[in-house]
Amino acid sequence: MNLTEIDPDEEVQGEIHLQISVQGDGDIPRKLCCQVLEARDLAKKDRNGASDPFVRVRYNGKTYESTVVKKSCYPRWNESFEFELDETLADTGLLSVEVWDWDLVSRNDFLGKVLFNINKLQSAKQEEGWFHLGPDKSKHSEYEGTLGSLRLQLRLRDEVVLPSSHYKPVTELLSQSVCSQLKGNWPDFIMLIDETTTAENRQEVANNLVKLFLGQGLVKEFLDVIFKLELGKTNEPNTLFRNNSLASKSMESFLKVAGMQYLHRLLGPIINRIFEEKKYVELDPSKVELKEAGCAGLHRQQTESDIIQQSSILLQSYLSELLTSVLQSASYCPLLICQVFHQLYLRVQERFPEPEYRKVKFIAVTSFLCLRFISPAIMSPKLFHLREKHADARTSRTLLLLAKAVQTIGNMDTLTCCSKEPWMVCLQPAIQQGITQLKDFITKLVNCHESEDLELQTRMSLQCGTMEKEGFLFLHRTKDKCMPMTSPFKKYYVTLRKDTLSYSRTPHSKKSSFISLPKIQAVEKVEEKCFGSANVMQVISSEDSGQQETLYLNCKSVNELNHWLSALRKACSHNTNTMSCYHPGIYKTDRWSCCHQKEKSDPGCDKTRHGLTLQEWFDPLDPDLEAQLIYQHLRSVQHAMRDKYYELREQQGVQEADSGRDQKKVDGLSKLFSILQDLHDAHAAVEEEERSKNKKVFLE
Repeated sequence: MNLTEIDPDEEVQGEIHLQISVQGDGDIPRKLCCQVLEARDLAKKDRNGASDPFVRVRYNGKTYESTVVKKSCYPRWNESFEFELDETLADTGLLSVEVWDWDLVSRNDFLGKVLFNINKLQSAKQEEGWFHLGPDKSKHSEYEGTLGSLRLQLRLRDEVVLPSSHYKPVTELLSQSVCSQLKGNWPDFIMLIDETTTAENRQEVANNLVKLFLGQGLVKEFLDVIFKLELGKTNEPNTLFRNNSLASKSMESFLKVAGMQYLHRLLGPIINRIFEEKKYVELDPSKVELKEAGCAGLHRQQTESDIIQQSSILLQSYLSELLTSVLQSASYCPLLICQVFHQLYLRVQERFPEPEYRKVKFIAVTSFLCLRFISPAIMSPKLFHLREKHADARTSRTLLLLAKAVQTIGNMDTLTCCSKEPWMVCLQPAIQQGITQLKDFITKLVNCHESEDLELQTRMSLQCGTMEKEGFLFLHRTKDKCMPMTSPFKKYYVTLRKDTLSYSRTPHSKKSSFISLPKIQAVEKVEEKCFGSANVMQVISSEDSGQQETLYLNCKSVNELNHWLSALRKACSHNTNTMSCYHPGIYKTDRWSCCHQKEKSDPGCDKTRHGLTLQEWFDPLDPDLEAQLIYQHLRSVQHAMRDKYYELREQQGVQEADSGRDQKKVDGLSKLFSILQDLHDAHAAVEEEERSKNKKVFLE
């Protein structure tokens, strides 16, 4: 894809801390006062990795500039500027606060700006806080198409999901295999799947298997089987569950599906605190940047040892808060997760009962809980839906250091960490205490049995619930009337709940309008030319009278548009009175703008896309889809499974004429292949039917 030029004036980031007030009353001329306090996370414009920022404040043709703070992206000014308030500009006057990077030779670089409406400011009298810096007006690019290209790899997977009855045999066979595998009466299907997966598809297969067995209520038994398989292949306890095996990937997937709500409650407060504080934290002397840390006091620059000492105290504070949350979380961890960790703990204890391996059962639990779940979420909160945006460089470093400390606690070995990274030694007392606390936590976690208090049944359940969404959008609602010539959109607060899509002027307004979700027939995008925006969607619904009604929603960005489209389509996935086609345009001046048909009731000119949604962690389980994906994988590896099965039999010294138990395994494998062939034939029949329909339409 060809790259296009980005205007530097659009590439802004950071926030500025301001206090703005209107002073004076009565006969005293009123003044507009702007106090510029500080800024943070500014863009780095100079070669030295920083900027030389100053502030330019404009109002009513008058401009003031602050002093220049050299080599800092977190400058402090504490300067005030006053303007005489022009009463004639009360409705249209704007106060502009711009941040610039000062350059001695070349022109100054724009770092962002904030605009304030004076009319609103007079009503509030004073406004103070952190304000996001916005971009300047974009300029036309002169270099479009000449800046090289970006190579992307995209994959569209279009699956035809058959009715549930088609998947029942393969689902029952796999479930029966998991339940009976300990008795040895069935082929080791899970072992064969494990042996025939590759590094490229192992994560996807693990996801599908976990969701399939969750839907069958057998995920605990499935994980127990693959724990046994992994333990049977492991002779060195220090490497247990450290590779990317099917067992490791399946447990990872299970925690993300079953434990995401738990993770949010556990990590949410500490992650939010780190993002909001944006403190400079660094323990490695080779990476300490004095200019990033700022001043310790008036005219006194902080030393390297000052920064490391403060960072150590701050990290210990973060770590202490996190460990306290972990200990408290034993009371609300989902019961199913407790049970899975309980059986893992017991399996490892059985496999390595020797006294010198007494820590291994704890490390087996922490290898998943800390190293594959909590630590990755700390390092990348956005990927685990803990934050809407990725962290900046400063916050990322803080999160990384905290994650390192959690990993060290999870490994339960302070000496190895300190030998590799000696600068972590200042955290050793806190880490040692954390190891003790984590052992106590695991002991509580794995002792939560089904026979305990009924309070356990009120623990947080799997988060596969109803999709809910809310926020401000621009709306226009139309029935039979044509579209007005002027912009029809008005700002409303839109709320999607279990049964309704409602909207009102404010979040807490008592008066609101709503659409019943079962009455929604289509949720689709609108052509850009219709409203001059590519981020408009339409919700088509039917009234009790049978009359059709369309609600247009204008979103701020393509991401917001896609999230609303996806959320509404999922909420209406079980609707029966849906449309098969729709108009992507609008009905205006007696015709549709998309296809130029003249009747408003004319059939749509484009297919609806009810099933096109985003994949998100809170999606409900779809057993038929998971079974279809498992079928596709088994179909692709069935020959490899057969070969692997006979290879393993030969390695184990099993002969063809062995016991009837072995014959049952062979029969079970044949049954699986027969089921896969039946599914293949069913798909072929659906494809043939579709081709016949298309041919008929073409001939007509």
